[in-house]
Amino acid sequence: MHSYAAPLRDMRFVLKELAGLEQIARLPGYADASPGIVDAVLEEAARFASQVLAPLNASGDRAGARWADGQVHMPPGFREAYRQFVDNGWASLSAHPEYGGQGLPLLVAAAVQEMWKSANLSFSLCPMLTTGAADTLALVGSAEQKAQFLPRLVSGEWTGTMNLTEAQAGSDLAAIRTRAEPQTDGSYRLFGQKIFITYGEHDMAANTLHLVLARIPGAPEGVKGISLFLVPKFMPAADGTPGERNDVVCASIEHKLGIHASPTCVMLYGESGRGATGWLLGEANQGLATMFVMMNAARFAVGLEGLALAERASQKAVAYARNRVQGRAVEGSAAPVPILHHPDVRRMLMLMRSQTEAMRSLAYTVAAAQDAATHESDPAERERSAAFVDLLTPVIKGWCTETANEIAGLCMQVHGGAGYIEETGVAQLLRDARITTIYEGTTGIQANDLVGRKVVKDGGAALLGLMHVMQQTCVTLEEHGSDDLAHIAKPLSRAIDALAQAAEYIVNHSGSDVRGVMVGAVPFLRLFGIVAGGWMMARAALVARQYIDANCAFEDDAGFCPAKIITARFYADHVLSTAMGLARTIVNGGDSALELDEARF
Repeated sequence: MHSYAAPLRDMRFVLKELAGLEQIARLPGYADASPGIVDAVLEEAARFASQVLAPLNASGDRAGARWADGQVHMPPGFREAYRQFVDNGWASLSAHPEYGGQGLPLLVAAAVQEMWKSANLSFSLCPMLTTGAADTLALVGSAEQKAQFLPRLVSGEWTGTMNLTEAQAGSDLAAIRTRAEPQTDGSYRLFGQKIFITYGEHDMAANTLHLVLARIPGAPEGVKGISLFLVPKFMPAADGTPGERNDVVCASIEHKLGIHASPTCVMLYGESGRGATGWLLGEANQGLATMFVMMNAARFAVGLEGLALAERASQKAVAYARNRVQGRAVEGSAAPVPILHHPDVRRMLMLMRSQTEAMRSLAYTVAAAQDAATHESDPAERERSAAFVDLLTPVIKGWCTETANEIAGLCMQVHGGAGYIEETGVAQLLRDARITTIYEGTTGIQANDLVGRKVVKDGGAALLGLMHVMQQTCVTLEEHGSDDLAHIAKPLSRAIDALAQAAEYIVNHSGSDVRGVMVGAVPFLRLFGIVAGGWMMARAALVARQYIDANCAFEDDAGFCPAKIITARFYADHVLSTAMGLARTIVNGGDSALELDEARF
């Protein structure tokens, strides 16, 4: 079975040439992000991913997490791997040094997270949520709460979770019923049930800190009456070590299609009657706004999951295509050839490769913008970067995960019948990828957010500004004079025009035909992702051409830059070409989707 190897050369190309690592390292607080340190971090992360995490991926899928009497037992090897993860300092990579973190940029952390997720998605979900909990606590926690909890979360000694939804609520958080009763000492007692809680219970860490949404008695109805609470699994003793068990228990874990080694828990608060002790995090009745800090970070991280699984699927498909000998070449050959020689297999592999590279470039660029939004000294630049992140986050989450499912399907297609057999590992990729379009809000929810809150809200201004930058890239490609770059510029320009046409329709009709507009929300998200990915591929091709013109090779690999240009051309011909059809769907597809009488469904 093919093993995972981190694509370090492409990662470094994107970090340095497209995402602007050098500029990010100049921001206040990021002085340690020197090229030497970053390269060392990437190399060591690649080793840990391939040698420690990847070997547990298939065995973890087979064994799964096990629940018994309120306890969850992780698959063999996971506890030991997590201990190595913590001891090696990976949990603290991007956290603030004040709390024991290493203070590296999110841009670097994103590349490292991609490796964890490619190597072992189930394992990666635990530190992902812990990082989100720590970031939320650092932003809104009291000084006492930060001192008590943050160092242990940052180190990975404790893990963190996000407890949002309930059985009757689903994605409608206004309908949650968990209640938090105030106590005379300033604490609260929580009563209720939460579902779909990733790593809500496990045996890898000494304690778990749950971030729980609940209602204080007398709070307003709906989302305006939701508060956020810190609820530890074990009550901290005076020295901070875990003490007595809090009144919170895992009632069961779900039997899922994929990510079998990641426990998805039903959590009961106050089941014994005394209530689970917790403390208000941030202001009362502002819990949902606070939780969105963690949710947005999680949405970006889930987008990285899509990228990571696409990379793993691409590697697996290429390895199989190189070694599987079947059929003769279409030009004619005396003997059977590896299926890599067959044109349709090449097409599928290029679809996988080009879209994976586009996703990586876009995701890392958004991560760099997040760094600028929080560390840039110029307020105007912070605002511009934050707007870019805000606009692209639903695209990263929605487009990357939907595309990952398509790429996992292509991986199975390349394998043929062998891909349908569990032993090859392709089926696990498909099963694991399927959750990513649902996690942290379905693709439809991401699309509604993109259209309703990000495009319509400002009349399309932020998107128009970004499309102007994209068109300037087309101009630069045309002005260069290279046939290859001009070949990329033309379809990219047409695709940007299609995106503009769709955006104009959405803005102009959002008031008069909101149902028709929202029918096209998911196609619009896909269109936006395809065009933004094409813009990234065009930028990559331009940099690659500059290396070639200067008679230089990126990292001494003479074939890397020519391959970048070829891949960008393929993306322009095979992926950007779908933009015009999607725009037509958005503009004209509302009526046909809504005309049929409900009784006919």
